[in-house]
Amino acid sequence: MRKQPERDGKKLNNVIMILFVLILVAVLIIVVVLALKRNSGARVAQAESTESAEQDTSAGEKWQEGVVSYNGKRYRYNNAIKTYLFMGVDQEGPVEAAKDGISGGQSDAMFLLVTDQKAETLSVIGINRNTMTDVDVYDEDGSYVGRYQLQICLQHGYGDGMRTSCLRAVDAVSRLFYNLPISGYLSMNMGGMPAMNDAVGGVTLEVMDDLENESKGVSLKKGETVTLNGDEAYVYLRSRDCDEFDSASRRLERQEQYLIAFLAQAKNSGQNEASITKVYNSISEYMVTSMDFAKLASDALEYGFDASRMYTIPGKTVMGEQFEEYYVDEDALYQMILDIFYEPVE
Repeated sequence: MRKQPERDGKKLNNVIMILFVLILVAVLIIVVVLALKRNSGARVAQAESTESAEQDTSAGEKWQEGVVSYNGKRYRYNNAIKTYLFMGVDQEGPVEAAKDGISGGQSDAMFLLVTDQKAETLSVIGINRNTMTDVDVYDEDGSYVGRYQLQICLQHGYGDGMRTSCLRAVDAVSRLFYNLPISGYLSMNMGGMPAMNDAVGGVTLEVMDDLENESKGVSLKKGETVTLNGDEAYVYLRSRDCDEFDSASRRLERQEQYLIAFLAQAKNSGQNEASITKVYNSISEYMVTSMDFAKLASDALEYGFDASRMYTIPGKTVMGEQFEEYYVDEDALYQMILDIFYEPVE
């Protein structure tokens, strides 16, 4: 059961950079999820309407009012924060409507992008693909069946593969984060990923694992420093050894490593607005989004980001009856939420 705390009463360097950050997080999202169970327990705040995910107010998010006490410290929610959900869907081709109510495609991994308009910073939270949480299940006709403890990536599949799927996934992630308000979403099919990598001239990093993919002609060796091309980036971010325990967590580490390296490369790539627009247009058919990039960019020019602002939802992987299951450490998650979304009160 979740603890219910006691209540006491520069913007990015330019528009291009924020566009890169937004699309890039979606690029990092990959592969499928399994079967689960997790007790949702008591919620900290009243849930926002799903439709609010498509509203982008410049005043920031309003979640909890007043002061929250936790572990002897007092916090107040930072209303200058806005949060966006990025998803990668296990489909290769352009986005198209699902043929029924259960074929929307799984969001193989998810990232939250958190913008703080007051501190002028970006934070990114990675969600393990095997995270156990509440999922709203529908049948093939689209009729509601009920809420079950299932893998969070399955939620996107119960929908149309487009807006409805995204909104339902937003709800599932919001519930996981104590009904955190989410201002917008972006989902991207995997087929668009190589183009994003190549748009910045490839991403240079030290390879974390030996990875092979004969069909794509990719062979990556642990310890080598490599500038990844599109196919190599695809393999690096998507591959995992299903026979290795907790390989999903290791892959998430690679995704986070890639994100940091991508940002560094994007800053140094000398791209101009016209070329970024061209790249965005080239992958737009792979994407579904509710966000107004121009407005978001104007609200956040000069936002800072580095490795210290990359987070992973805390928890532990265990072996279930058939599949690995990732159980959230509720105390650690709540503390992480306070650290990112709240400000200490003296």
